[in-house]
Amino acid sequence: MLVKTNIYTTGGKLIGKIGDLSIGEKAVIVGYEKKGEKYRQKLLSMGLTKGTVLTLLKRAPLGDPVEISVLNYKLSLRKDEADILILAGENYHE
Repeated sequence: MLVKTNIYTTGGKLIGKIGDLSIGEKAVIVGYEKKGEKYRQKLLSMGLTKGTVLTLLKRAPLGDPVEISVLNYKLSLRKDEADILILAGENYHE
């Protein structure tokens, strides 16, 4: 469950960032921060598209980088890059 900082709601659903997930928690990508337009294309090419479910696998001791599982492969991202993703609980439906 998304339950830490940076949480806001849309339509009554909890929305957050990768830093809000607990290890092993799943979330669905619902959007992208506008500040990350340049890096967004790279995320899209790696399969991090809207509606994709990801799982947080590991977080380095200082919180950066993070390792996620997406589309049956593992991916490590810097926290700043991962924070471009806007996430909701895995059962989120627009």
